[in-house]
Amino acid sequence: MHDASATDVERARRLMSYSEEFEDRWFWETDSDGRLTYLTKAVADQIEMFGTSTLGEPVEKIFQIDRTDAQHLRSLKFHIVSRTSFTEYPVRGAKGLHESWWSMSGRPWFGADGEFAGFVGSGTDLTKIRKHEATIRRLAITDSLTGLANRQRMQDNLNALLKSEPHHVTHCALMMLDLDGFKGVNDTLGHPVGDLLLKQVAQRLLSIVDDTGMVGRLGGDEFQVLIPGRRTRTRLSELAHQIIEGISSPYVIDGLSVTISCSIGISVSDTPDAPDILVRNADLALYAAKAGGRATFVFFEEEMLIKARWRRNIEDDLREALNKGQLKLLFQPIVATQSEVLTGFEALLRWEHPVEGYISPTKFIPIAEDSGLIQKIGDWVIRDAVRVIASLPDDLRVAVNVSPIQFANPALLSTLASAIAQSQIDPSRLELEITESVFLDSEGSAQRTFKALKALGVRLALDDFGTGYSSLYYLQHAPFDKIKIDQSFIRDAVDPRSRNSAIIESIVALSRALDMETTAEGVEHQDEIELIRQLGCSHIQGHVYGPAMDISDLIPELEAGVRRMRAIGPKRSRRPRTKLIRSALMRLNEGEVPVVIKNVSEAGAMIEHVCFSPQMVGVSLQLAVLGDELSHATIRWVGEGRAGLEFFEPISLDAII
Repeated sequence: MHDASATDVERARRLMSYSEEFEDRWFWETDSDGRLTYLTKAVADQIEMFGTSTLGEPVEKIFQIDRTDAQHLRSLKFHIVSRTSFTEYPVRGAKGLHESWWSMSGRPWFGADGEFAGFVGSGTDLTKIRKHEATIRRLAITDSLTGLANRQRMQDNLNALLKSEPHHVTHCALMMLDLDGFKGVNDTLGHPVGDLLLKQVAQRLLSIVDDTGMVGRLGGDEFQVLIPGRRTRTRLSELAHQIIEGISSPYVIDGLSVTISCSIGISVSDTPDAPDILVRNADLALYAAKAGGRATFVFFEEEMLIKARWRRNIEDDLREALNKGQLKLLFQPIVATQSEVLTGFEALLRWEHPVEGYISPTKFIPIAEDSGLIQKIGDWVIRDAVRVIASLPDDLRVAVNVSPIQFANPALLSTLASAIAQSQIDPSRLELEITESVFLDSEGSAQRTFKALKALGVRLALDDFGTGYSSLYYLQHAPFDKIKIDQSFIRDAVDPRSRNSAIIESIVALSRALDMETTAEGVEHQDEIELIRQLGCSHIQGHVYGPAMDISDLIPELEAGVRRMRAIGPKRSRRPRTKLIRSALMRLNEGEVPVVIKNVSEAGAMIEHVCFSPQMVGVSLQLAVLGDELSHATIRWVGEGRAGLEFFEPISLDAII
């Protein structure tokens, strides 16, 4: 029995030694007064490094419960005094060991006589686990690329700030930042350069904001700045200016100079707003800043929310518009300039909303593009336009606008091929109108699409020519059949003081050299037709030959062979006029004559109470239009008691009261 007991003791010692050395487990024992009589050497050494002895000391003076992790637990002294067991208490060294954690368990033990002899227990080292957990927590709230607070941490801080006083207003401001031009850096220089750029942006933001607020990265090229406390709009504006200026300064990355900018949306909490409302408002302001030209900042205004809700409602209604037959195509004539013969139509998309009424494409097309609905709508437009082409005489073409988003989708080719095959039309009777923006994202992809479209046999027209960034470059690389001259150049082209006619003439000469047709769009007045004819533009489109119409209203005349178009627009284009009745003095041949001015414009005026003969057309005179200031003018027409004058130099209508 004695040998067996000795063997058991040795075995217990070996097992305890193994646990202490290889399993991070340690053991402890106290006497009946709660003083340590045994502590595993590894733990005792850590504690004694800070000058604290272990054996003979009360256990509660060596270890203390980590209250940050266990607020509800009884103290060690309570268990020692009450002689009750405890299990897996999180403890730390009472002195010095701020980076060490243990899990500690213990129970009372009694001698052979049944008397209380002390406590015995064990523990495990939690230091590695706790540090690992701390790392996980840090990563969970930190952006791994920039080291800034991530979206979750920024949201947590905003929540804590706004909910700190639930019944009072907590003043703070939130800035949402989006980098302008960052996508181009990624696309041209690669994502590694983009990542390095984001790191530098983060450092600049930290330096600029400093102690004013907290900077975070939400993901991608989106950042956020949370500014606690009351700040005036002036101070926030100054900070926004500093951020934009700082972010817009050139960067040097791997020897390359990189320049970007940023847009900022700002919302201010001066009411008991919920955190998500503040974020929403900052997002809406950022959207307005980017729409307003970028590299700027915008404060949230209530009108933005009204507009956003309207957009959302329109988007929802637009999803049902196709199924409910609210979308339709109208067809505007395209006429040969010299012969005034109809050559085809442009299919124009229209939406008659059941509540809003007519909604302009300039309003609902951007919403369709932002929401992804443009794909479905664009496919329907192509199929319906091709169906109409099949119903028209073979000598007529139809032009269809293609959104840049639709153009970038490979499904465009299959949609076109399917529609053409189903309707059995000559592909050259379909003309796709494309803007220069299709080149902005991926020129290589655009070139491949152009090549595939030409192989399909459809015609291509460059729309809104002259309003983009580098039209000549695009003409050099894309196989267009036609250039559409933007209506902004047609407007006022008949005015001899305008340069628009020279611009139109240059575009026509360029198109001829490249063997392309030209269409002047937005023509409204008959005197513009003659000018466009003189300048050599091959086609005209606009209200001067009639508005866009339902194809069913056009078919009868087309089938009857009617092709000659008659101009129905106003005969002359006029500058804006102001109707008024004002007495004035006219100086003619050294004499002054009182007259009455009517219908004045910046280019001329009509006067009454004059006795001019037709032979006086072309005679120069002076007219006191603005007070005593005399304007030189020429008589252009003469009527009964009236005359029309053209000023030598345009006057400002703003100065006329």
